[in-house]
Amino acid sequence: MPAYIILDIDVTDNATYEEYKKLTPGSLQPYDGKFIVRGGNPQNLEGDWTPTRIVVLEFPTMEQAKAWHSSDEYAPAKVLRQSASSTQMIAVEGC
Repeated sequence: MPAYIILDIDVTDNATYEEYKKLTPGSLQPYDGKFIVRGGNPQNLEGDWTPTRIVVLEFPTMEQAKAWHSSDEYAPAKVLRQSASSTQMIAVEGC
């Protein structure tokens, strides 16, 4: 069953975040992950959620999604993201 990691990111340091964006794609490859949504212009349709940057990643399984998140491949990028933004992140199985 596919799994998705969904992030709501508030970027606080644009220069560092740009470096993060360069590192992340290569870290996804060993886990068969891919971007479904990367940024864009979120538009609120209901409620009061006002995200500034949405990212959705797809993985073949929840195990691969969680393995990527804790991987050595992603670790350098994760440090950059955490220093350059405030992030809400969840993992959820698809159908």
